[in-house]
Amino acid sequence: MNTRALLLGGISALLLGGTMVGCAATGGGVASASDRSGALAAKGAAANAGKAQTALARREGPVAIGYAEGAVALMPQSAEYRMLLGQSYLQGGRFTSASRAFADTLQLSPTNGKAALNLALAQVATGDWQAARQTLTANATIIPAPDRGLALSLAGDTAGGIALLTEVARSPETNAKVRQNLALSFALAGRWPEARVVAAADMAPADVDARLQQWALFAQPATASDQVASLLGVRAVADAGQPVALALNAPAPMVPGVPEQALAAVEPVAPPTDAVPVEVASTPAAGFSKVSFGPRQEVVQALPSTMLRPENGPIKLAATPASTGRGMATAAYEAKAPATGTWYVQLGAFESAGVAKDAWGRASRRFAMLAGHSPNGMTFKAKGEDFYRLSVGGFSRPAADSMCRQYRAKGGACFVRQGAGDAMAQWLRKPGMQMASR
Repeated sequence: MNTRALLLGGISALLLGGTMVGCAATGGGVASASDRSGALAAKGAAANAGKAQTALARREGPVAIGYAEGAVALMPQSAEYRMLLGQSYLQGGRFTSASRAFADTLQLSPTNGKAALNLALAQVATGDWQAARQTLTANATIIPAPDRGLALSLAGDTAGGIALLTEVARSPETNAKVRQNLALSFALAGRWPEARVVAAADMAPADVDARLQQWALFAQPATASDQVASLLGVRAVADAGQPVALALNAPAPMVPGVPEQALAAVEPVAPPTDAVPVEVASTPAAGFSKVSFGPRQEVVQALPSTMLRPENGPIKLAATPASTGRGMATAAYEAKAPATGTWYVQLGAFESAGVAKDAWGRASRRFAMLAGHSPNGMTFKAKGEDFYRLSVGGFSRPAADSMCRQYRAKGGACFVRQGAGDAMAQWLRKPGMQMASR
């Protein structure tokens, strides 16, 4: 059984498959049958596209990129070739370029759900989670719910992803893919008991613990592209973006007088020579293989392991007897003394408290300087829309400046401001707790 496809609910198939090029897709690129240069361009583009498909099948991403860029250069208005280009960029680990290619595809073909999903996942890989969530929301009607649910979770909205996948899992359309996507979403949210129960519905009991350990590592990416790169089994590389000459509104190439045999075998655009691997997935979908699936299990089982993460260290999974009923939880750092200052370090503004909670989870795992600090939040309006601020604070001005500098030095984005109604984060409050207004 293809475990990767099962885990992703079809996402991997949409990422790297589904575009079979057998002839030129004109999309307005060929003016008429009598237009000799247009016909030659179409033939050359089709030849390049076919070679790109062959390279993709062999998992030769850089080679596929060269041929796909050649096809798009000859037929810039073809949504089919733009889609192929985006898929080639993904397999080559060039996520910034993939985002541009899929955005162009969606502009040419607004009902292309595959392009919309690919765009969102490429945006996740570049760390632009807010844009990814906006893409998924704007294209909700054309992206299948099982794919959109897991993509939402990967984009930092695990609450939204879980809600969507739960709805599908309870419907007649449920299947193993939906349930495994739901289980992975629970894992990404740190809800390990639920992840175990749902995963066990379609998986042999002996394999559940190993799967949860794999998910624990998957849920703690070191960089933005780790998760998508791991799912695709590719290396992320430094990427300056798609060549300017391939911009959607660039003028079509002029090819009069070029011999037909030359156009039929256009040389591919050379892959960039300065691409430097920065992230590695040693095997396709590392950690997602060799899982056998048994009959559906309806018995709720306790999670038999505890996840421990020392400061600045890797995740460690210490096995404990299943009978103890101990859950998987992140070890709490020693709490620091209550803050008494009036200065705050703002880490971001998000669409909802749920998305802010996910952002805090990512940040607190990645940035050691947040250890021991409790998140603060508050809702505010901007241009008629509600947002939820995420901050840590109660500092003196020098202390706030110091923390923000450390945070930025490690790759984060923040700024320092005085308190403006910041209170305990919504997800930390007990039911019925009231926060005094300021």
